[in-house]
Amino acid sequence: MVQLVLKYKLKTGVTKPDFENWVKTTDYPKMRSLERVKSFRTFRAEKLLIGDGSPSVEYIKLFEIPDLEGFTVEDMPGDLVQSVMGEFMGLVEAPEFIIVSEVE
Repeated sequence: MVQLVLKYKLKTGVTKPDFENWVKTTDYPKMRSLERVKSFRTFRAEKLLIGDGSPSVEYIKLFEIPDLEGFTVEDMPGDLVQSVMGEFMGLVEAPEFIIVSEVE
């Protein structure tokens, strides 16, 4: 199982309510419909536990993908993912896509 983390901020002019509505009405239903996406969740970065200031990102997405090769070769170039990614890239700036693994 591959864990994929996306970290990002919203583009100037994109409001949190508008973005979160898009997540609920477009992003979740479409991305969760993919057979190779076991889990897909979006989290709002609220505050730092320690220290002053704000988190370095505004949102974090977590994916669980059992077949990363199938996802990247078949799903990512497909119309569904491309349409969602096109909209997503219009709403966010500097997204960072990170494949992570648990230290066991």
